Order: sequence, then C-alpha cells, then structure tokens
Amino acid sequence: MRLDLTGPAGRLEALLEEPAGPRFAAVVLHPHPLHGGTMHNHATYQIARAARAAGGVTLRLQFRGVGLSAGRHDFGPGELEDARAALAALRERHPSLPLLAGGMSFGAWIALQLACSEPDVRGALVAGVASRAFALQFVRDCPRRVAAVQGDRDEFGSLDEVRAVLDGPADRRRLAVLPGVGHLFLEDLPGLFREATAGWEWLVEGVA
Repeated sequence: MRLDLTGPAGRLEALLEEPAGPRFAAVVLHPHPLHGGTMHNHATYQIARAARAAGGVTLRLQFRGVGLSAGRHDFGPGELEDARAALAALRERHPSLPLLAGGMSFGAWIALQLACSEPDVRGALVAGVASRAFALQFVRDCPRRVAAVQGDRDEFGSLDEVRAVLDGPADRRRLAVLPGVGHLFLEDLPGLFREATAGWEWLVEGVA
C-alpha cells in the first residue's frame, strides 16, 4: 500500500506491506540518493521481502528529494529524521509489535543510527555496510542486536573492516558473507534474500 507520510521536510513517499499475523515491524531504508538509491533498489527490495518472509510488516520510504518525497538531500542528518518520521508512523499503526530497522549501504548507516538511538528499536538488519564511506564507530558501543550481510568483494567495505565494525558478543552480532559478491549484490540477489531472512529471524528471536 502506497502512503504519504508527513516528514520534517514535507511529504515522504512510502510503501507499506503487511503480512497476515505479523511478528514485528521494520523500517527499511534505501542506498545513497545521490547515486541512484531509491526504495525500489534491488537489494532494498530483497531486504524488505526477506522481512516479510520472516513475518514482518515493512515500511519502505523515499528519503527527502527522492521520488515524490519533498526536500533536498541532507547528507545524513535530515535522512535520519525522515527515518524517525517513518518509524513514528509504523509505531502508531502497529503499537504492539517489536520495531526493527533495516537498510542497504547509506540506508544501512541510517538504520544503524536509528537502532542505536531509539529506545524502542530492538535491532537492525544491514547489507552492504559501507565502512569506507560512513563513520560507523558508534556501532561498537551499540547495545542492540545487529545482523549484517556483506559481499566478500564489496568495494566500500572489506570483510576485515566490517568485522571490526561488528566487533561484539555473539548474541548481539551476526555477519553472513556472500562469496563473489560486490556492493550492489547483483551477483547473488537470491543469496541476499536467504541470508537477510535468516538475519531477520535471528533478530526476532532476540526480542521474543
């Protein structure tokens, strides 16, 4: 179902999908708007599809300045506020469900900030962690569960860098690696769906 949300910069174009008998609700965020990222990006779609396969309601949105969303790209701070507005809408629609965040690349960076700063967001599922593009040191101190899917040929985040970002106890950090896969996951979108589904399931187990 297409929605128009009210964001801090005006209209936010969004897409809500609700399976029967949901177990959780998740905001799913897209890659960098200045590099063609939209909520219809292949990887973002697979992350949202995986959440629904795991029993989650998903709310995808177009960040400010993308698609029909008002405003201009803000290089992070404004997009975090957009994500908070989407989270508030999801919270209002499904007040009894655990809340999670998910995202790809730039969206992963925003999702991690959302999960680590909002008390009722219980964890994050991220893919294409761009450790060479975004400051992610805060994740090491984040008490929330984080599940990540990373290609071993990701141009924006090597496995060593991503493992350092995700350093933490095994009950709060999960990393799945897809061999022969770059940043956009185009080499193995079914693998992204499979591992993202397992990641969402792992997150839900931790909040049950």
